[in-house]
Amino acid sequence: MLIHPWDAAHDEGEWRAWLSRHDFGQLAVNGLPGDPPWVQPMHFRYDSEPGPHGRVLAHLARPNPLWRALEANPAVLLSVVDDYVFVPGPWTAPEGAPSEHGTPTSYYAAVQLRCTARVVDDPAEKAELLNRQVAHFQPDGGTVPVAPGEAPFGRMLPGIRVLDLEVTEVRAKFKYAGNKPRDVQDRVADRLAERAGPGDHAARSHQLRRRTTD
Repeated sequence: MLIHPWDAAHDEGEWRAWLSRHDFGQLAVNGLPGDPPWVQPMHFRYDSEPGPHGRVLAHLARPNPLWRALEANPAVLLSVVDDYVFVPGPWTAPEGAPSEHGTPTSYYAAVQLRCTARVVDDPAEKAELLNRQVAHFQPDGGTVPVAPGEAPFGRMLPGIRVLDLEVTEVRAKFKYAGNKPRDVQDRVADRLAERAGPGDHAARSHQLRRRTTD
């Protein structure tokens, strides 16, 4: 992922705050020789500890073909993308230039977590980590905790495997016209507010927030 200086996260707190509001992404695993990389959409729980970059918890069905690729190479990449919009060319035209000379572009936020994967099969540890994941998505409860050998989920436990991903590197990008003149940024912000389509409010908020910290 190309990250220009004006698109880089202002600090670690920026990407951590953004990631804390997200729990669905795509896990990319290097394929076996002759295979393309495997890409698995999945829910996950991100914990800021342990380690300097935190960890990710997820689980997948045992028949998933991803496991063979993981056994061959535990280095993986979790990609999370959101708050994306398409910006029409006329919105970005330089002041005094014909509107049709503006460049169409995309705005988006993206965080990529490079991780080392550990596959968990021990029933007790697997149950503990599964319960941590459910607690993230259902903080008010409502589901019986998983316990090996106990109903209703004990019999289902062998059918899944847990991924414990140690985050070793983080790359974050907030592409919101940080390199454009103020008049162009103002125009785009106004147009996003007027269009008010999916993602427009979030993209506009990022643009205004990052501009005020420059």
